[in-house]
Amino acid sequence: MRGAVSAGAPSEADLQALCDTVLGRLDLSSARRQLVAISGAPGSGKSTLSAPLAAAMSARGVATEVVPMDGFHLDNSMLAPRGLLERKGAPESFDLDGFARLCAALKSSERVVYPLFDRARDIAVAGAAEVGPGCRVVIVEGNYLLLDEPGWRDLAELWDLSVRLVVPVEELEARLVQRWRDHGLDQAAAQARARGNDLANVARINAASLPSDLTWP
Repeated sequence: MRGAVSAGAPSEADLQALCDTVLGRLDLSSARRQLVAISGAPGSGKSTLSAPLAAAMSARGVATEVVPMDGFHLDNSMLAPRGLLERKGAPESFDLDGFARLCAALKSSERVVYPLFDRARDIAVAGAAEVGPGCRVVIVEGNYLLLDEPGWRDLAELWDLSVRLVVPVEELEARLVQRWRDHGLDQAAAQARARGNDLANVARINAASLPSDLTWP
């Protein structure tokens, strides 16, 4: 499916159409949970799409939760000695092994507890959320779910369906600069942060991504 909708929040019609497509592609008769990967570059709108899609699917009687990859950021105390503090958000700044174990556990029908990233405090908080046994579908959202690099590419085996968000680099830059402005940085500092680290990660994703089942928009 190749969509043709706006890159921002989905319209209700577009959301319901995507919901139809996703539900039609999943094996809801399976005893195990279905995992839907929503992958895209920083600023592509993963959270903006994931939350309403989960709500739409749940409204149709298919209990769906969103699990972000961000809870697996390595702590600053681990990044600094590795020289990665300025590259926080890059693939090597995540606990890939821990994230992979979580995703494998999510395939079961059991209760699974997972961490969340607290942006205000810039830390991952262990045991901050859970997926209950009644959940049938988990939408996993993150930058590198389809990254074609060692270790990361193995995640693809876990996805029952994958969706890649495709947004022009110019639009991503504008969104990323605004994100840093919203965090209190002035225009020059926000541009430096976006162009220095965020756009490097965008380029890495664009250069090495596995094919997805669907694209959005």
